[in-house]
Order: sequence, then structure tokens, then C-alpha cells
Amino acid sequence: MIDSTQPVKSLDTSKIMFPIVIGAGVLIYFIFSKVDWQDFIDISWNTKMTIWVCLAVIFLVIRHLAYAWRLRILSQGVFSWLKSIQLIFIWEFSSAVSPTAVGGSAAALFVLSREKISTARVTAIVLYTAILDTIFFIGTIPILYLIYGASIIRPGLTGLANLDGWGKSFVLAYFFMATYGVFFFYGLFIKPQGFKNIVLWFTSFKWLNRWRVKAQKLGDDFIVASRELSANGFQFGFKAFLATATAWSCRFILLNCLVIAFQQDVSTDLYTQGALYGRLETMFIIMAFSPTPGSAGVAEILFYSFVNDYIPSETTASVVAILWRFLTYYLYILIGALLIPAWIRNLVRRKKS
Repeated sequence: MIDSTQPVKSLDTSKIMFPIVIGAGVLIYFIFSKVDWQDFIDISWNTKMTIWVCLAVIFLVIRHLAYAWRLRILSQGVFSWLKSIQLIFIWEFSSAVSPTAVGGSAAALFVLSREKISTARVTAIVLYTAILDTIFFIGTIPILYLIYGASIIRPGLTGLANLDGWGKSFVLAYFFMATYGVFFFYGLFIKPQGFKNIVLWFTSFKWLNRWRVKAQKLGDDFIVASRELSANGFQFGFKAFLATATAWSCRFILLNCLVIAFQQDVSTDLYTQGALYGRLETMFIIMAFSPTPGSAGVAEILFYSFVNDYIPSETTASVVAILWRFLTYYLYILIGALLIPAWIRNLVRRKKS
């Protein structure tokens, strides 16, 4: 299992500043090399723009509440609504300052293990959350592909035969996500002991033997989590997935709203926006395997490349990217940094008492 003590290091000021510096550096590069200042001046704030930006903020709030709802469901009511909302802020903050590929699970283990909840429940929540997220992506991408075709992968793409570098990265990332998703689902819901035997067999090879202890722990965690979740029925899983789908959908619809707000001539019909939504899911799958904290730098670079058929102007795309990243990334770093000192003081007070 991922080391739950690792995110503690992320609370250092230097670790918090690292992703901010990366993201700010990329944004400064875009501002001075990509932005046409006359185009920037020509952007006029109007009623339509205000409405759609406000809608983006509303979807941001719904997304956060959906994550909090999922946490309440998976904790089986141990966490109150207010506590769940607070923990999601801290969870998102810790994820934002950790490498994207591992930050979410490590942050969850760290945050939840400090609360009044059993180790078995923490393990079950973290593993189930990862599986729900994976099911959402590996399930929705094929549906979107069937409806909109290869254009959801890259602008102007008509088939999989002429994928560019980013397109190939997406295909590899998607199949990797699907592989470990199926593997984890098998281990959690079908045969946890079999999963443990498999990971122990892999670490029996000489060059993988160094991870045998961690593999043993991972297998034990799956067995414990499987027992924890086995008592829950269909309604439990359905509500948890509904909360997951709501949270992820709002994450992408938020960006749809920002594109509509700043690109005046983009169509708002359901088909056009559905295709854009699919493109944004594709982009996020690549971002999910970024080595930088919170995909800092990678997200900003990817954005224009993935939406240039919706936003031809690099100036407008830069403005949208800045606002998007502020709402979904830097805002969580700011709020998390404000909440964490009080949260830590509360933990210390509880430990002393």
C-alpha cells in the first residue's frame, strides 16, 4: 500500500511552493510568448460571460459537495457533512502538492488515518474510491467514443490510425488505468486472497523481491477492505458511484462553462458540448499520470493543444486556462493552507486528551 506518512512531507512550505512555482512559470511563459495583448484588450466582459463563469463556480461547489457526499457514504455516516467538506478540502490540498500519479491515494490515507475511524475502514474507503474513479473513466470513455468518434481524443482526429504523441499517450494511459482498475476490482470484490497470492508471486522474482514486504501489506489491506465492504448491499455501491460520477462530471462541465464564457461563437448545443466534455476527459486521463504535483505545468501545456478547435485564439485559451487552474487547483492550495493549521491543532489536542 502507498505509504500514508509520505504526504506529511507535503505540508512543508517548500513542497507547497514547488507546484505553485511550476504552474506560475508555465503561465508566465504563456502570457509573454502566447498572449496577443491586443486580443487580450479586445476581450470584453459581458452578461453572457458573467453568467457562464458563475455557472462554473456553481459546478465547482457541486463537485466539492459530491466528493463530501461520497466520503459520508463510504464512512457510513461516521463523518458529518461539515467534517466531510473539511476533509475533502484537506484531501484536495494534499493531492495538489503531491505527484498526481500517487497523490490522491497517499493523501487519503494520511488524512483519514488521523481521524476517529478504524484502519480497516480507512483502507476500504481509499481502495473503493480509487476503483470508483477508475470505473467512471474506463466506462464513460468508450460510450463517448461511440457517440462522438475519435475527435474526443484529439482535435480533427478521424480514426486511431493517425494518433499523434498526445493521442498515443492517452491510449497507453487509458489501457494502463483499465488494467489496474480490473486488477484492483478483482482483488477487492472477487478474490482478495487470490489477489494477495498474485502480488506475492510477482515479488518472488529476484529483481522485485525488495517490494515483497509492501506486497504482503497490500494483500492484507485488500483482504481487510474486502471484509469491510462485503456487508454493504447494492444501494451502498450505487450511491457511492452516483456521487463519484457527479463529482467527475462537474469537474469537466465547469471547464465547458468557461469555454462558452470566453469563446463567444462556440455552440452551446448538447452535441457540441458533449464532444468537448469527452475531449476534457481524455485530457485528464493523461494529466492523471503526470509526475508533477497536481499536474502543475502539464495541465497548462495540454489545455490549448486539446481545445484549439474550440478556442482558436491562444490568448483566449490562456485566459481560460488561468481561470480554470485557479478554480480547481490553486484555490484548493490556498484554502487547504488556511484549514490545515487548525486541523493539525485539533489532532494534537485530541491526542493529548
